[in-house]
Amino acid sequence: MAAKLKQPIYDPAKTYDDNFDQGPFWDKVDGIVASQGDPAHRFLGQPIHSRFGIPAGPLLNSNYIKRAFEHGYDVLVYKTQRSRPFGVNEFPNVLFLDVDGDLTLEKAAQPQLGKADTKKAAHEFSITNSFGNPSRGPEYWVDDLKKAISYQGPGQLLLMSVCGTIEGDQSSADYFGDFANAAKLAADAGVSAIELNLSCPNVANEGVICYTPEAVIEIGRRTKELVGNVPLVAKFGYFAPDQQDLLERIIKDSSPYYSAYSVINTIAAPVVDEAGEQALPGPNRLKSGVCGASIRWAGLDMVQRLAALRQKLGLDYEIIGVGGVMNADHFNDYRSAGADVVQSATGAMWNPLLASEIKLDQA
Repeated sequence: MAAKLKQPIYDPAKTYDDNFDQGPFWDKVDGIVASQGDPAHRFLGQPIHSRFGIPAGPLLNSNYIKRAFEHGYDVLVYKTQRSRPFGVNEFPNVLFLDVDGDLTLEKAAQPQLGKADTKKAAHEFSITNSFGNPSRGPEYWVDDLKKAISYQGPGQLLLMSVCGTIEGDQSSADYFGDFANAAKLAADAGVSAIELNLSCPNVANEGVICYTPEAVIEIGRRTKELVGNVPLVAKFGYFAPDQQDLLERIIKDSSPYYSAYSVINTIAAPVVDEAGEQALPGPNRLKSGVCGASIRWAGLDMVQRLAALRQKLGLDYEIIGVGGVMNADHFNDYRSAGADVVQSATGAMWNPLLASEIKLDQA
């Protein structure tokens, strides 16, 4: 039987609001490897001590950012926010999936069993991730972002993730412009870089727009007009092999606006309970984004393809590799594939020492 998992920074047994107000839940641990001396690397024009961090998912507010920076995670992304308040998907939001091996696209087309716990080892489990990009609105997050920025130490970098919101009969132009409006709020708060979340699979009325060239390009253009020299990162999902031409077109035409691309978000799959019924309550939640060990293959594949396109097209964008990074070997695999920075959500959630383990491995 696998060893019992450690206390996660985000507790799936509690509601999102309880996690938001009471977390983070990482126990204080010994063994943190502190970075010393001058930062050895650069990313998005900023000095960083290590090329490792945590993406937007589990870092709900400045308290989570502070705890992650203190534990040596040097490149962090504040959880995706909006230009207006937006509710969270109904509880539960996280379930374990005991996927055998890789969650291939063929497997992801079939129902996956979601459970409240797992017997998988800490380096091989996967979870659902179905929040819907909730936001308490800029009345809360703008000031909290300023506080989070104050926790950045030398050689550490905080990015802000934002998305647009569709309401009523809003036009595509208004939707695209709302990304830019949210980004402008983040830029005015003083953040050093902004991630545009174009890939969330858990919002029924907005969907995944990273596969629509016009959306990726227009959102980047509009946002760049408002934020000026603040670097932009586009967060993408997985592009299937038969979408390679589409991926190349999007990268080529959007690269004037984006300094980096982050891949991948999750892979969506139907998640059911023991009776074969929809496991996550609420409309349009049969399918949920899956992250963790079973999607590492997809993240690595996308990093390799983006690195090859960077060379083929003669571009200089940077790449963030995300998906299934559970230990130092996985970090090294992403770096070998061409990632400039590597991030872990699921692996880091349950292992506060993951950044330190990677630093020791690199020493």
